[in-house]
Parts: sequence; structure tokens; C-alpha cells
Amino acid sequence: MKEKPQFNILSNKSTTHGDYYTGTLNLSNLSAILIDGEHAKIDLGLLHAKSSVERGIKFVSNKEEVQDGKLYWVVWIAIDRNEQGTYYAGATACSMIINKEARRGWKNLAEHVNRMDDALKRKIKLKELGEKEKSALKQLLINHNESMWENSKEELKQQFV
Repeated sequence: MKEKPQFNILSNKSTTHGDYYTGTLNLSNLSAILIDGEHAKIDLGLLHAKSSVERGIKFVSNKEEVQDGKLYWVVWIAIDRNEQGTYYAGATACSMIINKEARRGWKNLAEHVNRMDDALKRKIKLKELGEKEKSALKQLLINHNESMWENSKEELKQQFV
């Protein structure tokens, strides 16, 4: 039986490299969701730009270079715990455009990193998502763990009204 993807709990190791201090980003309670139109799935490869849709793609800085590309959304989800239990604490979205046939893609890497940081800081930023993407995300969050959805703050739930 294939195991259902779970929200990620990574080790609490530093992301510094060698003797150069580059800052520490704790990804212990961060997961990523890939939204493709009406479908949302947990894809932990997004944490390292190796998701199912990013593999083999050359990313460019100019959107216009990605003709006939498909829009995908990355949603960063931070998990936290309160007296009721675990809950979805931070949720942010950012886009990327990929043309699989041309093996070209566009994304704003700085925006992806900033949105990841926002989710870790327990911010909710999902206004950019369309209705079908919001619906897919809400269903995934509820189906994955309904008690985590119920424990989540109203600010998150209001994004889906």
C-alpha cells in the first residue's frame, strides 16, 4: 500500500555553510503544496526546487521567454502547536510558469524565498490564488487532517470564504 504524503517535519539542522554565516532558516515545520489548476498535492520537492514539475526545467528570469507555459502555484504551509493541538499556522502562495515541452520555466526566486519566510513567520498570504486554486487547497488541508484545519485561526479560514 502506497503511503500517503504527509506534511514535512525536517531536522532542526542549521542551513549555514562552512565558515560563512548565511543565516539560519529553520524548516522543521514547513511543508509545500503544489497547485495545478483544480488539483493540489503535497510535494516536498518544492523545498529544494525539485518538485515533480520542476525537474528538468531551465528557469529563466524573463516571463516572456516562457511561451505557452502553464501556471502553477506553490503554497508554503507552516505547522504549529497550541493547547488544542497542531494547526496550520502560516500559509503563503507564489506562482511559477512552466512549459514542459520547451523545458523552460519562470519563477521569481526572491518571492518564493520571501513567501517561505512569511509562512514560517505565521503570516497568511493567499489572496493571489483564484477560486479553483483556493478550493483545491482548502480540500487538501481539510482532507489531510481535519483537526488541524479546525484548530487553525480564523484568519486562514477567512481566505477561503
